[in-house]
Amino acid sequence: MKLTRLDLNSWLIQTQRQTFLLDPWLVDPLVFFGLPWFLRLEHRQPPPFTPETLPRIDGILLSQGQPDHCHPPTLRRLDKQIPVLASPTAARVARGLGFTTVQALDPWQGVQWGDLRITAVPGAPLGPVRELGFLLEETSSQTRLYYEPHLSQPDVRPRLQQEFSPIHTLLIPVVGQIFPLLGEVIMGPERALQVVAALRPQQVIPTAMGEVNYQGWFAAQIRPLGSLEEFREKLGSLNAATGRSIRLCCPAPGETVSLSVAAKA
Repeated sequence: MKLTRLDLNSWLIQTQRQTFLLDPWLVDPLVFFGLPWFLRLEHRQPPPFTPETLPRIDGILLSQGQPDHCHPPTLRRLDKQIPVLASPTAARVARGLGFTTVQALDPWQGVQWGDLRITAVPGAPLGPVRELGFLLEETSSQTRLYYEPHLSQPDVRPRLQQEFSPIHTLLIPVVGQIFPLLGEVIMGPERALQVVAALRPQQVIPTAMGEVNYQGWFAAQIRPLGSLEEFREKLGSLNAATGRSIRLCCPAPGETVSLSVAAKA
């Protein structure tokens, strides 16, 4: 399995036979609630792909219905025949945009998609809605990746440990964001380290970190939580205390990393 960073929450996942697009944002600004004055995100540099220059995509994975994971302008420019696996809120968006094969996943539901086993993991609650993360396993190599874009909840970790261990790679936030009234919406270094300590991966790849400019009234209300260097130091302390050698891997936009190599380390 290989992972290519695009930007923010957007990734390409390649198995031996297939290529999947995760939470794509490739064109245009990212606007919440259709209100640019409220919150608008823009790429500082063009992403490494446009919808038209992507390699052949065998499936689209959408973890949440919000536009930083389910971006309508990007999805409109993708082939509507590409199958979509999504959270229920994202599935409604994809169907509304004309995708012909859309499956909404329930928590802990598993789907075999060619040589990739995809399991929906309960994600963080956003108001009344609980969105999804994904546990991805390339069946031929048994390489496993856990993706959670916001907050990995303590109640999911025992089941992940019992049913899916070992998990070789965590694709999780390590630098957080605090929203007014909602608190820690994207987990910072302390909570990220708790996930690492519980699941004991071989490597951590940060997500929700982008070459992005934030604009609008709400952008000024968001407070950052921690830093990449703080997480690096905490991970080093954990490795020293436990005798492990968990790696922190930070690919640049467009860079591809091999997860199978990590699985054999």
